[in-house]
Parts: sequence; structure tokens; C-alpha cells
Amino acid sequence: MEVTTKANGVVEVSEKQIVNFPEGILGFEDFHKFALINSEYEPFIWLQSLDEKNLAFLLIDPFLISSEYEADIDDESLRKINVTSPEDIVVMTIVTIPSDGSDITANFLGPLVINRKNNQCMQVILSDGRWNTKFNIIEALKKKGE
Repeated sequence: MEVTTKANGVVEVSEKQIVNFPEGILGFEDFHKFALINSEYEPFIWLQSLDEKNLAFLLIDPFLISSEYEADIDDESLRKINVTSPEDIVVMTIVTIPSDGSDITANFLGPLVINRKNNQCMQVILSDGRWNTKFNIIEALKKKGE
């Protein structure tokens, strides 16, 4: 299927790349269908809306940024996307790259959870006080490399 993207023009995506957010993403609850598209800058991935070409989010695996990251998500929440095993889940975080040159951050407080068996997704809000919506990626990678 051809998808018009915000960052890369028209790209071809397979059914395996299409994910569904039954409840949407916070602030974008009306948008449910997205495609996961590799970014030209690994390890980032685009989450491109299939309904609105100008709606796309840059994602990254939070465990690549911080080995201390934990996303403790209750079973009741995970049932909403039919998760039956922890091995079925992929956790991603939304990245913010401000146009003013300030810090590049990831939303560690509100990760996206993808059930890789059925491509159903949800955003959860963690109650863990260690994480916030503006987790500095560059600073964390420098600490990780020390």
C-alpha cells in the first residue's frame, strides 16, 4: 500500500507495518491507523498516520537510551490490546526535536506499547516518578557511554 508521509513523500508499506491505536494517542485520539516506517537515521522509526499525512511521530526504543528504563504496565491495561505474554510487547517512546535547537528528548513517561502479534497499540502513562516527558536523549547516551 502506498502512504503519503510527512517526511519522505510517498512510500510503500506492507500490512505488517500497519498498527492500530484503538484509543488513539494522547492529544490525537481521533487518529487510529498508523504505519511504522524506518527512518533514514537509525535507530529512529517514523509512526506515520494513515489518515493525515502531516501527522507523524519520531520513535525510539527507550532501552537503547537508558539501560535503567522500566515500563511497569499493569495487566489490565495490556488486555486492552490483547497482550497475553510479555514477549509480545514492543515499547517505544516519542521523540521531540525542537526547532529552536534545545535538547532532543523522549517521552519516557508516556511510552507506546505495541502488541507485535496483532499490531494493536496503546499509549500508557507510567506512575514511576523517575521518568518524565522530556528525557534528554543526548545526555543519557553520554552517561551510558561512560
